[in-house]
Amino acid sequence: MIRSMLAALAACLLSLTAPQAHAQLNVGDVAPDFTAQAALGGKPFRFSLTEALKSGPVVLYFFPKAFTQGCTIEANRFAEAHDEYASLGATVIGMSGDDIETLRRFSVSECRDKFAVAADAGGKVMQAYKATMPNVVTYARRISYVIGPDRRISYAFASGSPDDHVPNTLAAVRALKQAKPSH
Repeated sequence: MIRSMLAALAACLLSLTAPQAHAQLNVGDVAPDFTAQAALGGKPFRFSLTEALKSGPVVLYFFPKAFTQGCTIEANRFAEAHDEYASLGATVIGMSGDDIETLRRFSVSECRDKFAVAADAGGKVMQAYKATMPNVVTYARRISYVIGPDRRISYAFASGSPDDHVPNTLAAVRALKQAKPSH
């Protein structure tokens, strides 16, 4: 029993750190619509992709587990870049399989009240975005999407490292803004 539990734990840990070579949605694909329980500054609300896209592009990033080292680093970096995303008209939303109570705390301490994080406890949104860990649908791979106001994926990036998600999605949002200047 203990041996099988250790094997399962090792497999889970390996999947959290393994290189990301799995399929994802492609540029040009229509982003699956969703609404989800979310938190911003510790306050719960319903996040709607359709509603958020009315204001401009959405940066949707999936992360494995709140309060883990890589996910904390990534959330801190998105928080630090929040004003730049906002100046480009973009909304940032993080999503994981964590419960909403965990994400309420995470939205305050690690997202620094700057952007929302959403709960996908059943993994349905993660599955729709091809963002689940292999064989563990309740954990997300670290993957970021930029979704244009037309609901099309304009950028997708998967990497187990939190290092390049913010600079890459910022560059993609800038490129999207330049391709479709506002009037």
